Amino acid sequence: MNKLLILLMAFVTSLVFALPEDAKQPIEIEAQSVVVDETTGLNMFSGNAEVRQGSLLLLAEFIQVQTDNDEVVSMIAQGSLEKPAKYIQRQENQERFIEATATLIKYDVDKGMVFLKGNANLIQGFESFSGDTLEYDINNNKVNAKGSEDGTQRVKFKIDL
Repeated sequence: MNKLLILLMAFVTSLVFALPEDAKQPIEIEAQSVVVDETTGLNMFSGNAEVRQGSLLLLAEFIQVQTDNDEVVSMIAQGSLEKPAKYIQRQENQERFIEATATLIKYDVDKGMVFLKGNANLIQGFESFSGDTLEYDINNNKVNAKGSEDGTQRVKFKIDL
């Protein structure tokens, strides 16, 4: 239990945050089961897993948190077509929350990047993007969207005025 608390404390101090006050908030992780591997730094949360800190919310059937030297390196959220993984966070320079869903969401903490794969959807401000894959650069507020390689899924972009 102490190791889980240490993991949570490391998580608090190492994430890239869109809102400065998010970093000061406690982290809450809920799941049906938890596996913490201190040797590899691989921590797995499964069964309707939820990670919350301030305005950050990550939801998925399975969430993997990779740590290195007591710092979070990345988070991977695995969902399905029926129940995709979800990322939500308030952005300092946006009026609305960033909301993203995909079959697979990878949050690279060091780079401040969110990678979405498989039926990827992202709402940023009053714009929405969808495609097979999306990359969201948190620090630079940029989105890169791609359709599927076989051409069956094209990129869609919408602006709500």
